[in-house]
Amino acid sequence: MGLENFPEILKELIVENLANLTEVSEELECGESTLSRYTSGKALPTLEMTVRLADYFSVTTDYLLGLDEDNVADKFKACPPFSKRFPEVLKYFHTSRYKLQQMTGIAESVMRYWVQGKTTPTIANVVKIAQALGCTVDFLLGREK
Repeated sequence: MGLENFPEILKELIVENLANLTEVSEELECGESTLSRYTSGKALPTLEMTVRLADYFSVTTDYLLGLDEDNVADKFKACPPFSKRFPEVLKYFHTSRYKLQQMTGIAESVMRYWVQGKTTPTIANVVKIAQALGCTVDFLLGREK
């Protein structure tokens, strides 16, 4: 299981919910062409869009991204800004950005921008971090119940 399964999972969720790209794009206020790129595997969603899709379909982000075969979704709390959550997660796992850089290959300077709120990570980097720390994407994002 991995990110390569995301397009198929998204297509399945759309069909299972008796929806189509137009309906989903209108509800999520994003372009239909954007969703089409996701379902064709030409693009991955942003961090924000990943959470919005998971909320829309009532699934965990880990299930949506193909990282977990089981959807154990319920109601999730709103995610705090990544700039606030990321330092909390580092503290929780007793690790530093430097150590995380060694584990993931993500530059410490990039992580510094996340903490400063200048940028947010790509969904691929979020997955790398979750896997390196041995936690779910939902936990990393502060989305858990």
